[in-house]
Amino acid sequence: MNVFPRLAARLAARGIAVPATALAVLAVSAPQAAAHTDLDTSSPGARATLAGLPPNATLTFSDSMTQKYAKVAVTGPDGKSAAAGDPQVDGKTVTLPLETGSPAGRYTVGYRVVSADGHPVSGSYTFTVKAAGSPSPSPRAEQSADAPPSPAARAAKADAAAEEPSGTNTSALVGGGALVLTLAAVGAYVMRRRRAGHGG
Repeated sequence: MNVFPRLAARLAARGIAVPATALAVLAVSAPQAAAHTDLDTSSPGARATLAGLPPNATLTFSDSMTQKYAKVAVTGPDGKSAAAGDPQVDGKTVTLPLETGSPAGRYTVGYRVVSADGHPVSGSYTFTVKAAGSPSPSPRAEQSADAPPSPAARAAKADAAAEEPSGTNTSALVGGGALVLTLAAVGAYVMRRRRAGHGG
């Protein structure tokens, strides 16, 4: 009497196992069906700051690209194209030659490509080329009229200020001495006149 329950249990287990296997297959295949092409790396990179514009802009994707549908543009700060040719596809990499003499500023990279299996991908990002450093001005040019005087200039000014009071004091002493001598001479002259008057 135990044969029938065992047989029913086996059939039920088989019925559950088949749908479970089908679900596992779907779970594995679903990410592959939903997969799409992405930009993996780029040079120049997004938000990078460079000393000059490189000879090429290189974009590498997660899938191989088709040459026919590869569109890449690099626009300079003046709104003009910085491209020196057409984009070239090599497997997963798309390369665009650039004009290295383009001006400094912010550049925008825009792309729209189609992978070999038909997946389109598009996007954009920016990078910056900084201006070349200007020559350093001479020390004389750096010091403006409002700049504080140098230590040597301050010392010379202090010496000049110290000399002015001493010169004034010397002039006062000389003048005072001359006045005393004049008064002494006048006094001696008056005394002689008086003596001469008394003697006569």
